[in-house]
Amino acid sequence: METYSLKTIARYWGELSGKFGLPRQAGIVEALEGRIVFEPEYRNADALRGIEGFSHLWLIWQFSEAVREDFSPTVRPPRLGGNVRMGVFATRSPFRPNALGLSCVKLLAVETDPALGPVLRVSGADLMDGTPIYDIKPYLPYADAKPEALAGFAPDPGATLELVFLPGTEEKIPPEKRAGLRGILSNDPRPRYQKDPERIYGLDFAGWNVKFKADDQTLTVLEVQKTGCLKTQTGP
Repeated sequence: METYSLKTIARYWGELSGKFGLPRQAGIVEALEGRIVFEPEYRNADALRGIEGFSHLWLIWQFSEAVREDFSPTVRPPRLGGNVRMGVFATRSPFRPNALGLSCVKLLAVETDPALGPVLRVSGADLMDGTPIYDIKPYLPYADAKPEALAGFAPDPGATLELVFLPGTEEKIPPEKRAGLRGILSNDPRPRYQKDPERIYGLDFAGWNVKFKADDQTLTVLEVQKTGCLKTQTGP
């Protein structure tokens, strides 16, 4: 079998240390911000010359927590309740032969860090903290946007939930991170096949563990505890 090695050019530094709570697609939670930090070999400002003229970027990255040696031609999309099998190439499942992801993110700024070199500040990503990135390309609206496109069995992102924070919970989250957390929670981070309104979930966000429960209309945040468990707190 022919193989090709990909180089990790950068890593995503974000607020979610695990898969649970990740937006189901890029762009669903526009308020969720993160940084793209380049590997030492690629910390060259010339490689980004002109990128600030683009509002959005394509990221090609790895589902680093879903790499498998075996191949399954079908998967169970959560969108269909996890009970129906569809062809892997008809889904965005992470369980693919090459475990590659493709996401469109908004470019907020190009920054220079004295220790990390040029850094891209982006929003709307659906990546875990520490995710390896293999390539970055500019998004071209005249070539990439297809308003007439059909969305198969995933025609919309789904309904959003009303949020209720018990007293003193939201205040523990830094103000600049609250909009991102609200976006994640309102889009119902629970697996679609889990609908027990009394079950308590724990979401690791920005170094905090957010405990909540939800029904089909309302998500209630019960408790927020400091954990400090982001990978990128000690570097990529």
